[in-house]
Amino acid sequence: MMKNDELLEVNGGAVHWAVIAGGIVAAVSFVVGFFDGLVRPFKCR
Repeated sequence: MMKNDELLEVNGGAVHWAVIAGGIVAAVSFVVGFFDGLVRPFKCR
């Protein structure tokens, strides 16, 4: 059995990597959208 502090360390590590992965996905999505807007600009309606 793991102790409570060890369990929190493991879960905290998983959350840390999830935040990093989410940030990378958001950054890639922003860059793709930015270049798409430059290449194919649409007028606001």
